[in-house]
Amino acid sequence: MIEAELSRSVARWCPGATGVTGAAKLSGGASQETWRFDIVHPDGPVAAILRRAPKGYGEARLRAAGLDAEAKLMQLAYEVGVPSPHVLHVLSPEDNLGTGFIMQRVEGETIARKILRDAEFAAIRPRLARQIGGVLAGLHGLPQAKLPPLREMTATKELDELERDYRSLERPRPVFELALRWLRDHDPGPSDEMTVVHGDFRNGNLIIGPEGVRAVLDWELAHLGDPMEDIGWICVNSWRYGEIDKPVGGLGSREELFAGYEAAGRKVDPARVKFWEVMGTLRWGTMCGSMMQRFRNSPDHPMEQAMIGRRASETEIDLLRLLSPRGR
Repeated sequence: MIEAELSRSVARWCPGATGVTGAAKLSGGASQETWRFDIVHPDGPVAAILRRAPKGYGEARLRAAGLDAEAKLMQLAYEVGVPSPHVLHVLSPEDNLGTGFIMQRVEGETIARKILRDAEFAAIRPRLARQIGGVLAGLHGLPQAKLPPLREMTATKELDELERDYRSLERPRPVFELALRWLRDHDPGPSDEMTVVHGDFRNGNLIIGPEGVRAVLDWELAHLGDPMEDIGWICVNSWRYGEIDKPVGGLGSREELFAGYEAAGRKVDPARVKFWEVMGTLRWGTMCGSMMQRFRNSPDHPMEQAMIGRRASETEIDLLRLLSPRGR
């Protein structure tokens, strides 16, 4: 069914295209799907990806930028040289495919454990933390005048939302209470500069090849805010996959990340980064707690939810390390 709809769609907007082949669903959730397929074209097949919210679904997630905004951000990044897929088409009602967009497929690896361990990436691994800093600098430099409408967030607003989500679980955790108090005491206030913030810049949302970062994916949580938020988020221990002494996604040091960022012409505020790393760790712990709550409340008790939910205890250890006098 979807292959037929895609074939009709590409024939309308891609000159010379006669249809698509090999449509296969890669991942999905309650509101969004990702499909890979090839566009049949006289000049050769065009590898493509469909990201969509099917018909009948609204974009109800409070923090979501929306698929139209995602497409505009990714295309803007592509145009200014930030590694990003090329957006080929934004869906319209005539496509009969729901809300979303079609982009060119970028080959590479997103699975963190492979990037951290496979021989294919051995040569680039020592340079990735610095390279990622440069990518983030380019992302934060996207021209404001060309950005789609995005919600504006400050540290205080983010913290208010996080505390509300944590309290809604109705399961107090002493370490989380300690972290909340620390965050209130160390709230850095509004950033001197508001930039686009990716919102989920980490392992899993980066396509990596032997030469380095090929694309930044999943701009779903993009917003305007403190650029140090993205830097703190990629340093959260949960994205290191066991390489705890390499804070930047298990790849390298904060100093390497900062150096890459500043070499691209932007400044790092280490104190604000520390705040956002604590905030990110607590946010992930709260998300894990929410997943455990869903597990308890679901009649089916999906094991995947329990597996993620148990990780809330790991974030407690991470928070204690961060909040210790020598916390890093």
